[in-house]
Amino acid sequence: MALPMWTWSFFLLMFIPLQTDSLAVMSVDLGSEWMKIAIVKPGVPMEIVLNKESRRKTPVAVALKENERLFGESAVAMNVKNPSIVVQYLQNLLGKKIDNPQVKRYQHWFPYRELVKEEKRETSLFKLSEETLYSAEEVLGMVLNYSRSLAQEFAEQPIKDVVITVPPFFNQAERRAVLHAAQMASLKVLQLINDNAAVALNYGVFRRKDINATAQNIMFYDMGSGSSTATIVTYQTTKTKDAGTQPQLQIRGVGFDRTLGGFEMDLRLRDHLAKRFNEQKKTKKNVMENPRAMAKLLKEANRVKTVLSANADHIAQIEGLLDDIDFKLKVTRQEFEDLCNDLFEKVAKPVQEALSSAEMNMEDIEQVILVGGATRVPKVQEALLKVVDKKELGKNINADEAAAMGAVYQAAALSKAFRVKPFIIRDAAMYPIQVEFSREVEEEEGAGKSIKHNKRILFHRMAPYPQRKVITFNRYTDDFEFYVNYGDLNFLSQDDLRVFGSQNLTTVKLKGVGESFKKHADEESKGIKAHFNMDESGVLYLDRVESVFETIVEGKAEEESTLTKLGNTISSLFGGRSTEPEKDNVTDSVQEEEEGPNEAEKEDSKEKESSKPEEANEEKKGEGKSEESQTEGEKSEKTEKADSQDAGKGGEDGKGQEGTSKPAKDEEKEPKPARKMKKSDDIGVELNINDVLDPSDEELYASQKKLQDLADRDHERNEREKAANTLETFIFETKDKLYQEEYQLVSTEQEREEISEKLGQVSDWYDEDGYAASTKDLKEKLSELKKLCKNLFFKVEERKKWPDRLAALDSLLNHSTFFLRGARMLPEDDQLFTEIELTTLEKVINETTTWKNETVTQQNKLSPTEMPILLSKDIELKLGLLDREVKYLLNKAKFPKPKPKKEKNTTKSESDKNGATEDAEKVIPPQEKQDDSDEVKPAKEPPTVDKTEDTASETLELGGPGKETSEKKIEGETQSKTDYKNDEL
Repeated sequence: MALPMWTWSFFLLMFIPLQTDSLAVMSVDLGSEWMKIAIVKPGVPMEIVLNKESRRKTPVAVALKENERLFGESAVAMNVKNPSIVVQYLQNLLGKKIDNPQVKRYQHWFPYRELVKEEKRETSLFKLSEETLYSAEEVLGMVLNYSRSLAQEFAEQPIKDVVITVPPFFNQAERRAVLHAAQMASLKVLQLINDNAAVALNYGVFRRKDINATAQNIMFYDMGSGSSTATIVTYQTTKTKDAGTQPQLQIRGVGFDRTLGGFEMDLRLRDHLAKRFNEQKKTKKNVMENPRAMAKLLKEANRVKTVLSANADHIAQIEGLLDDIDFKLKVTRQEFEDLCNDLFEKVAKPVQEALSSAEMNMEDIEQVILVGGATRVPKVQEALLKVVDKKELGKNINADEAAAMGAVYQAAALSKAFRVKPFIIRDAAMYPIQVEFSREVEEEEGAGKSIKHNKRILFHRMAPYPQRKVITFNRYTDDFEFYVNYGDLNFLSQDDLRVFGSQNLTTVKLKGVGESFKKHADEESKGIKAHFNMDESGVLYLDRVESVFETIVEGKAEEESTLTKLGNTISSLFGGRSTEPEKDNVTDSVQEEEEGPNEAEKEDSKEKESSKPEEANEEKKGEGKSEESQTEGEKSEKTEKADSQDAGKGGEDGKGQEGTSKPAKDEEKEPKPARKMKKSDDIGVELNINDVLDPSDEELYASQKKLQDLADRDHERNEREKAANTLETFIFETKDKLYQEEYQLVSTEQEREEISEKLGQVSDWYDEDGYAASTKDLKEKLSELKKLCKNLFFKVEERKKWPDRLAALDSLLNHSTFFLRGARMLPEDDQLFTEIELTTLEKVINETTTWKNETVTQQNKLSPTEMPILLSKDIELKLGLLDREVKYLLNKAKFPKPKPKKEKNTTKSESDKNGATEDAEKVIPPQEKQDDSDEVKPAKEPPTVDKTEDTASETLELGGPGKETSEKKIEGETQSKTDYKNDEL
């Protein structure tokens, strides 16, 4: 769909030339049932990709046959014939162990698809045969690879960079699974963006002018095929350091239901149709036990549901449902709503959860906007209106494509090949994450030692990301371990908790702590610092762990002080005042939190607070030693900064005081005060994943190679099918042409028999051995036939081209002759062309006419079966030569050069002619006239003799009647032209 021109004011994608093979980027809105693909390439701002059926959305389905794979619509069609080999609804399996309730539901929906356990990771595998097994990540990798092939075909260039949408309720294991699938497909993921954030971005981009400093709260209610989500987004402008004031969207609250969607409605209606078919008792078999019949009923249920959204009733009908028995049943909207009544009651749950997490009321929400295909069900809209208490629901965005378009805008923003208008996204982490650790503490009154468990909140619920955090451990002097787990998940229901899986993320074992302390035994420890990063995709990483020490440095080395000053001076000159590393993805300042004695209760009470420095201060109230250590660290940092600034100033002052160099040196020799300096050692880290194990590097490489081999096999098969179809088509079409009049005219009976015999031989070979032939063999057979029929086709094609080519040549000859005749008739004084130019044109016209007449005469003498001597390429060559000569003269006539014009007398009598001659002889030359006259005359400007003549082609005549009038007129024109040029300048 081409975007209207006014949208360019909202997003200007400017191409930046780079040395790269691919400039286009893509997005994939990965739903549970459908996916939408969008691209951005130079010249195409944002566009939805059409699939092979020219549809704007593609089913997320793969048919895994033994020797081939089918995707999209072809896989859905295969689902009716052989549902056991078709894989759909992959979102329910990603990042989940095989005992997860969501996997159990999947097996209940599709009992004919065999799932087995992967022993190492305990995830599920699709079993097609004893040797053929595919993980959910591998199947998703196939889908992503197919989406890239569609995008590349649409963009006509290779694509590697992609932004993929995921549901906002995806946890860490599910997000990592999507990233692994993209890696298997050899795609570079720029970002995993939550689909609600992508929708909000698409909405904001097209309403940039409506966003101001006043916060606007919008709720997006998204009901898709597999789940429902309610999101509260705040739009307002904010000031940035680099780009000034820019619009921003912030995710304030999110509520969801993993099981509420259009697919559950399809299942209800499918089971209803199956029950009614069994009640008809047209066969003794149970339709629910037949996978093919149930697949047909599910497809029909989806169609009926869609029709009932706009009609009160509809007829469900399937031909040959079971045992060649047709099925036909009238379904009313009321029956459908009764079947799904309990589902409609769940519509309110995501809205209430979103309001609760955002700490808002419906009065704070300005508008509720519908997203997702299932929101088209009238009962869903009716139930939602009751909950939100609004007059109407917003339907002013594309419910199907908004997420894909928002994601591709973000892809362009992240790509280095495009520049877009900034739009800040502050997404929010759905689940809190905390760090837990244990240590021994001394009991009071010498009661011995006990183990105490501590918790520190790393990211609160709805904390913005991307963001970095630092946790500081102050009381460890030897190797230890800590745990990264989810925080309090009481806001989830029991069903959601069971689907959520393990709440333990990672066990982190640190090695080398003791060695580091021994190495810096004489220095003060500032703790063990663990640096965490939640990136743009919402995935948590442990960047590094380091032990930090502080030591006192005496100012005894004169050279060191001088070099330090020099370095600081140079740094300040080039803007390098800060020694801190760049933090591209930091949304808040780096927060350091310290471990302390049993602060779990304090942390639990602060989950609602933002991660600001005040949080750290409150945590430190109960721990004196840690607080003191942290305070000293802060002081040392300030001391370092102050020393650095003083050194920089000293360097600058010294630079400008050359005359007082001796006193400066004396000052440098004075003893410097002691200052504190920090040192750090990297600590070894061993990570053990506790939720769902990631595939190893070897397993990822093996899966990537497996998918690439399958893609190569599919490509080879497609090429062979294309070659076979081309050969078969050529045989049938050529056989038919041999009986057409135009082909019989230019061929002899013997030629036709020879061609017919060869076609028959190849046709017999194709029927007998063609299905086992290679692509090379098929192409060779086609080449032999084309070579044999080449002369026949050439003669026919030439005869088809003759009428148009000859007519064009005749027309050009006529126009050229007319043009030459007119040019010859021009007076000598007005002639624009030289004699050589006119003679050359005349020669070309004569030669072309002679060639045409002779060649046509010779061609008419030949038999139609002979090879023609009148060739279309020769006619085109003559056309080009003649056209070039005529165009040259025409262009010359458009821009003629001014020529001096002799003086003419309008009187016809001899005496007047003689008088005029004498007057002309007495005329003072223009130069002398201009020298003697005080008035400046525009001698180089031609006079206007006739109003219709171009003054630029005339020269100024001095003397004769009308002289003064002519000069004044020209002066006026010259003055006006001069003024015009000055205005232009």
